[in-house]
Amino acid sequence: MSAFFTRKRVFASATALRIVFFFYGLFQDAYSPVKYSDIDYFVFTDAARYVSQGLSPYERETYRYTPLLAWILLPTSWQGIGWFSFGKVLFAVSDIIAGWLIFLILRSTSEGGMSSERALKYASIWLLNPMVATISTRGSSEGLLGVMVIAMLWAVLRQRIALAGIFLGLSVHFKIYPFIYGASIIWSLESSPSSIPKEKSSPSSEKQHPSAIFFQAIRNFLNLQRLTLFASSLSTFISLNIIMYTIYSTPFLEHTFLYHLTRIDHRHNFSPYNTLLHLASAAPDRISDLKLESLAFLPQLAISAILIPIALAKKDLAGAMLAQTFAFVTFNKALWLEQAYRLEFLGISTFVPGLW
Repeated sequence: MSAFFTRKRVFASATALRIVFFFYGLFQDAYSPVKYSDIDYFVFTDAARYVSQGLSPYERETYRYTPLLAWILLPTSWQGIGWFSFGKVLFAVSDIIAGWLIFLILRSTSEGGMSSERALKYASIWLLNPMVATISTRGSSEGLLGVMVIAMLWAVLRQRIALAGIFLGLSVHFKIYPFIYGASIIWSLESSPSSIPKEKSSPSSEKQHPSAIFFQAIRNFLNLQRLTLFASSLSTFISLNIIMYTIYSTPFLEHTFLYHLTRIDHRHNFSPYNTLLHLASAAPDRISDLKLESLAFLPQLAISAILIPIALAKKDLAGAMLAQTFAFVTFNKALWLEQAYRLEFLGISTFVPGLW
């Protein structure tokens, strides 16, 4: 079995897996009433078609993404056999690139310097995972976002901080939530003790004023790496937003960012807020000025963007980012679970076994 874990065989197998799923998806879409393609893929491609006609991607109802995604998928609007599936191929290739970056990260000395064979075994959890391959070949854009986040981690570990900031700004523009990883990265970029300037002690400086201690701590925190990450990520994020706002005006802000702060996903939702969100959607006139859909972010952000980075980022950046993702999804106000599938599709009593 160990003979299988060579770069050539693992990546060839990962590519073959996605090719098989891709062509199977074309067959299922053509002959089955239950389509293989993700419904969001049709939203993406419709938005791309509007852009190709010189219109706004937001002409497509339910398009809640950056126009950048519609721009990237412009080839899906071209005439000719196969161009409609361009996005699926792009997302699948992004999967492969993400797997390669995972391999490089596991091989890097900063992450323990695994052997090539062992690193390939762990990377195969992503590369040879049929669920990952299914998601990208169905037309979900998560593959693009995944490669951005993994590239960001790789850049940080290689001490290419400006590049990491560019990936961070790009990924946050693409979808809001990757900003939580910025907290872990900033917290992990601590100056080594030898790089912090030491002031000469004197009898008068032995007892420093609290304000002096505070400002010294601020100076130590704002090291060059943190400032570089902040500047490069913020400039990338702001530049992309200015470009998109200049072209698409208020609909860009509303659909890309503001909508996600106030949306109420009460259907197919098994998050901790499911019942309250369902009641809020059923009787909006009875709801007070205290909007639950906005407050639901507070515990989610407190855990994923503050507590976990402080507890884990300096010890293990990759592990901290994994914990952040897990916590962010767990406390998300919209959550699709296996229990929902059992109840809604199989008709099995989920919360009270044996009820019917």
